[in-house]
Amino acid sequence: MGAERHILILGGTTEARRLAGELDALPGLRVTTSLAGRVAQPRLPAGEVRIGGFGGPEGLARWLREQQVDALIDATHPFAGTISFNAAEAAAEVHVPLLAVRRPGWVAGPGDDWHDVGSLDEAAEALPALGERVFLTTGRMGLAAFAHLGRLWFLVRSVDAPEPPAPPRMEVLLDRGPFTVEAERELIRRHRIDVLVTKDSGAAATSAKLTAAREAGIPVVVVRRPPTPEGVPTVADPAEAREWLDRILAGG
Repeated sequence: MGAERHILILGGTTEARRLAGELDALPGLRVTTSLAGRVAQPRLPAGEVRIGGFGGPEGLARWLREQQVDALIDATHPFAGTISFNAAEAAAEVHVPLLAVRRPGWVAGPGDDWHDVGSLDEAAEALPALGERVFLTTGRMGLAAFAHLGRLWFLVRSVDAPEPPAPPRMEVLLDRGPFTVEAERELIRRHRIDVLVTKDSGAAATSAKLTAAREAGIPVVVVRRPPTPEGVPTVADPAEAREWLDRILAGG
């Protein structure tokens, strides 16, 4: 690919780690992955790593300029939200090519009882009519949306311990995927779960809970993904991102 070129990956996902590993192994590339720092002990990718925010789109644009970034790849979580819009604004300002890597969302199949909602607040509003023992797998952020549901019991799974406000009747399970169908099936059985709440992350590593919920015949409240910036080219996996990057660095 010629002289050393600098690639910035906005990471935190399996796809970002895989892409960083593949690119870091190539000659002539300097690969930096930026992590938000919301997880205490993140899985670090290959190459250089920076942790923490940039200070909005202006700070990101400044970093792109100072670090002479040749291409920006947004491989953040589908629910990362603000950073994707910051990336689009910063890339446009500095004239750095931008690509988004977005894994496909989950799709309901035969036997699924899914309830589509637009936010955690809507999920909380839907819960009392669906069950009393909730398996909450939306992460440690946003528990405040469920804090008023004192009649319901929650099994909250997250990588790091959540902070208040949180539901008063709650058990916390600290764990990190991938998860197996067998393990998810046992969690649902042991805790007598009668409703599951999840974000549509689309990750294969955490999809086993959906199979277990289908088998158990329990409803699933699925929080839709937030909107993403318009006009940003998007691919579904690291292989397609590699093809895009080859074209960009070759001047195509």
